[in-house]
Amino acid sequence: MLEHITGMLALIGVLSLLCQWIGWKLHLPAILPLLLCGLLLGPGLGVLNPDEIFGDLLFPIISLGVAVILFEGALTLNFKEIKEHSRMVSHLVTIGAFITWACITPAAHYLLDLDWSIAMLFGALVVVTGPTVIVPMLRTVQPKANLASILRWEGIVIDPIGALLAVLVFEYIAVTADPTSHVLHSLGLTLLLGFGLGVISGYLTGLSIRKNLFPHYLRNTAVLTIMLGIFVASNLLQEESGLLTVTVMGIWLANMRGVDIADILEFKETLTVLLISALFILLAARLDSSAMLDLGWGGLGVLLVVMFVARPLSVWISGLGTSQSAKEKWFLSWVAPRGIVAAAISSLFAIKLETVGLKGAESIVPLVFLVIIGTVVIQSLTAGRWAKFLGVKEGSKEGLLMFGASSFSRELAIILMSKNVKVILTDNNWDSIRKARMRNIPVYFGNPASEHATNFMDLSGIGRVLVMSPYRQLNPLVTFHFQDLLGDEKVFGLNNPDSASARHQLSESYLKRLTLFGENTSYAKLANLMTKGAILKVTNITENFTFENFTKRYGETAMPLLYINKEGNVTVITGAETKTFPAGIELISLLPPEAQKHAERQSALDAEAERVAKEQASAALAAKKQKEALEAQQREEEKKLQQQEEQAILAEQERERELAKEIALEEEPEYTSEKSPVNNPK
Repeated sequence: MLEHITGMLALIGVLSLLCQWIGWKLHLPAILPLLLCGLLLGPGLGVLNPDEIFGDLLFPIISLGVAVILFEGALTLNFKEIKEHSRMVSHLVTIGAFITWACITPAAHYLLDLDWSIAMLFGALVVVTGPTVIVPMLRTVQPKANLASILRWEGIVIDPIGALLAVLVFEYIAVTADPTSHVLHSLGLTLLLGFGLGVISGYLTGLSIRKNLFPHYLRNTAVLTIMLGIFVASNLLQEESGLLTVTVMGIWLANMRGVDIADILEFKETLTVLLISALFILLAARLDSSAMLDLGWGGLGVLLVVMFVARPLSVWISGLGTSQSAKEKWFLSWVAPRGIVAAAISSLFAIKLETVGLKGAESIVPLVFLVIIGTVVIQSLTAGRWAKFLGVKEGSKEGLLMFGASSFSRELAIILMSKNVKVILTDNNWDSIRKARMRNIPVYFGNPASEHATNFMDLSGIGRVLVMSPYRQLNPLVTFHFQDLLGDEKVFGLNNPDSASARHQLSESYLKRLTLFGENTSYAKLANLMTKGAILKVTNITENFTFENFTKRYGETAMPLLYINKEGNVTVITGAETKTFPAGIELISLLPPEAQKHAERQSALDAEAERVAKEQASAALAAKKQKEALEAQQREEEKKLQQQEEQAILAEQERERELAKEIALEEEPEYTSEKSPVNNPK
């Protein structure tokens, strides 16, 4: 029996990893392969029976796992970050969550004849979307950046809010279900203990982190142990108050000033991935396939209300007073898949409520799973086409993610942003990140290949990755991570001058990618040039000013980095490319001090040549004008001479006419009339 339990645990671990890998490889929510795996092992083949294998240990395992999941989710709820996001996100996680709850609760009550308390709990459970299902869907659908940001942050923020709402509803049901307890007294004690102990434990834990009471290697372990201890202690003091306590504890830690929880979050994420994967396989294996069929048309009706009534209504009311267009609201109305957190919490609550014999508690798990399967499968298959139909898909991905926020990266980011190119700088060095934030450059502090970055870093519009950090051990990890995500031809890295040494031997496929900005360009070279005073410059390459003119002006030491064409497409220059550039582009290059001096000398030579040319042109112009003046004078004299000749000819012609008249008069005979009376003989 012991070997059987050990084997099942090992099998669950291996299958959890396999399902997560399949989801990552196919760009699908991991919940789908996990669900299929659990259903196949449990109801399908009958290989895995969690109740039989774990017995009385099953409930504590699920309970502790859900506590860790809720605590990790609560660590992400920073109220300051909510204010920094758009009004749409703030409205969706507050007004929208309430509208969703208010729509689903009566639907579950009337369509499935559930008790009002069970219907309220179910409505609170399916309010949660969650980043684990949203992020993979966004990668496939690729909506516009603003829509991707809204959905991603809604999933992150609604996760702890929805969980807190579900816990509060559950606490109310658990208290009222106990006939021996006084409702107001028990509920008040639960809330007082949950909030009070949660705040106190969160404050003391944060104080210990701030004062470095634990060594760095024990910090994550200490926080996890303290959280589990507080969870158990709270349940001992007041039954079923532990989940509320750890949720409040996580929220307090996330909002406490001067407490750095980045390392804790990264550790908790790794642990949560394992817990969620294993729990979901166990929960799916416990699911009775006939129970979902027993829901009948009522269950289908609830699913339709969730997708076609609750979500659109919450989006359109939340969108009042925002800048979202009607098409954007229609897209947001369709995308709201439910995630693993809802399944884990619902299973735990169902087990607890079934022990007290509450009617309808057995329907919670199959109903939640029905909503999860329906929303994830249907929306995953149709969201891309819906976004294309509405015209809200992201255009060409010309944005750049730069790993390494050095002075060179910051200057390059500023130039690209001025050209309307999306840029994200990421680094593990807080000082570099701080300097980038002071210049209003979008940043991510931490490892860009981490699970936290996958959920929190907005990669919408990002099409290429430039690995330009000094972290030689981390650079290959980041490169391979984004090669799998974006493609081999989309990730570029700087050359590593020590790659030939035995200590830094790297694969040939990786070395081929180390040609960013040239085969001999390394991080050390760029940092050295920037220290010496190198600058980045944008140059328009045209038909009149070609790249040959550029090389003549700045010399061979100038380093072309990338260029942007008229359509806004960005081309990254690597060592594998020939340095021939078309006309009509904006070339961004790095000018070392030698190139700047060469440009100064060339400018002086060009200025002298221009001066000489101007003088020569001026002299030529003066000679031309003098020649034209002489020619004009000559033409004028010729014109006068011609006029004189014409006048002489006219005068001669006039004299000839006068002479002809005189001759004609002298030769004319004297006139006498034949009829004159003097000569008439009569």
